[in-house]
Amino acid sequence: MTADDFREQHKKRLSWMPWLYFSLKDKHKAWALPWQADIQARLMQLETVHIGSQCFVAPEAELFAEPGRDIRIGNQCMIAAGVFIHGPVEMGDEVAINHGSSLDGGRVGINIGSRTRIANNVTIYAFNHGMAPDEPIYTQKVSSKGIVIGEDVWIGAQAGIVDGVTIGNHAVVGMGAIVTRDVAPYSIVAGNPARPIGDRRDKR
Repeated sequence: MTADDFREQHKKRLSWMPWLYFSLKDKHKAWALPWQADIQARLMQLETVHIGSQCFVAPEAELFAEPGRDIRIGNQCMIAAGVFIHGPVEMGDEVAINHGSSLDGGRVGINIGSRTRIANNVTIYAFNHGMAPDEPIYTQKVSSKGIVIGEDVWIGAQAGIVDGVTIGNHAVVGMGAIVTRDVAPYSIVAGNPARPIGDRRDKR
């Protein structure tokens, strides 16, 4: 095995576990920082994507944004491998989106507050199809209300969030939950449909 082989394996590790990027040793930063700079610069040239400082974007992530459907990423954010994002999406600082998650901002958009963590394989779609019975669903008008996710929110693995939902600051969405209505700040919700099961302020 060569040094290049180990470096490529290290890049793959970072793509799937991007939090490791922020604790790299200097000898790894020497190649990782230029590697990320090239990935992010190319992405910003090809799509209407705006990326803040000290971010990590896996090369296996797929970000698509057109004028008017921008993706805006704050500072120190991380986007893992296998993530799909279609704007409009806006993220604050220190937002993490883990592998396999899928976000589509519809017409109105998805807004994600700072320090929010989105686990793997989460689905967040800010649009919906009409469902009138006398017409095929795929030909019906699409509506979009938008989704707002507050600051310091934790969304568990394989959760789903539907259009029109607001999740308050400091809330927790349990693994596999389907969020169909607003979630109050500090609330812990779980289930399908998601319902309150606790409050973070009781966990002190």
